Amino acid sequence: MLVSRQAPLQSFNTFGIAARAAALVRVRSEQDLRQALAAPELAGLPRLVLGGGSNIVLATGEVRAAVLKMEVPGLRVLEQTARHTIVEAGAGESWHGFVQWTLAQGLPGLENLALIPGTVGAAPVQNIGAYGVEQQDRFHSLDAIDLRTGRPFTLDAAQCAFGYRDSIFKHAPAEPGGLGLAGCAAILRVRYALPRQWRPELGYLDLQRRMAEEGVAAPTASQIRDWVVAIRRAKLPDPAVLGNAGSFFKNPTVTAEQCRDIIAREPQVVHYPLPDGRVKLAAGWLIDACGWRGKRMGNAGVYEKQALVLVNLGAADHPATGGEVMTLAKAIQTSVYERFGIRLEPEPVVV
Repeated sequence: MLVSRQAPLQSFNTFGIAARAAALVRVRSEQDLRQALAAPELAGLPRLVLGGGSNIVLATGEVRAAVLKMEVPGLRVLEQTARHTIVEAGAGESWHGFVQWTLAQGLPGLENLALIPGTVGAAPVQNIGAYGVEQQDRFHSLDAIDLRTGRPFTLDAAQCAFGYRDSIFKHAPAEPGGLGLAGCAAILRVRYALPRQWRPELGYLDLQRRMAEEGVAAPTASQIRDWVVAIRRAKLPDPAVLGNAGSFFKNPTVTAEQCRDIIAREPQVVHYPLPDGRVKLAAGWLIDACGWRGKRMGNAGVYEKQALVLVNLGAADHPATGGEVMTLAKAIQTSVYERFGIRLEPEPVVV
């Protein structure tokens, strides 16, 4: 177990925000985690679980917590059932690396989720999704440790309570012993059930355009992976070049009646009907319509190619602060609410 005091976190969050943790623990095994939970010198500190740092905004320069940096490795095929191949990955594995590994094993099913930043352990927390697939569609189970008791536990998909960019790991228990695991658990390993009878998911317009452009009627999983990677790279900035946390706001859902009211005022609004009768609106379009694309506040800005992404426009030695990022985010929320009557919710975790 490696512990650092007053540890800099700028390199551990993809936004590149400068901050320090009271303590940083590099967790590379279940034993490391147990040692951290039992360490007397860390006993008085709250715990913050950190994966790849791709979905977090450090709102202040001081993180008064013991940051548990999850780096548990491991990739393996566990078993085959009549319908699925079960694969397992350590929480510290790169999500995109995991997708690449499954395809190299001849196991399709995660290709639509290629190039999503972050680690495998963070994928269930956020219930990541892209291009018609969410990780819950392939999820099997996970192993975790209760940070309050040190006890191990396993959850299946139903117990994780997945929703749109949501899970039990994002909700605090309303009362002692209640549901909700926010701040209470560290994921060690995640398993996925990949279909043996694979069918491509091609419902998104961007993928259909690629099929038409390349004249491919029945793409392979690897082709879909390549298309997704190319589409994401064209739309989203590389965090290694321009710090960001990906999509900053969730796409809001409204009732059909609310959508009709908005369309009456804004006929061009981008919207997607949902199976339950509600309608999902494109948050990026709403932000763009309010004139925010390319604007900045201090060293925080709105990406010029995609209004849904906030970026760090500062230099490495003078980056955007968490305060600048959150000031910009709140200004955007106010603009969208005043024009459309819709409250945008941030997608990253704000610490």
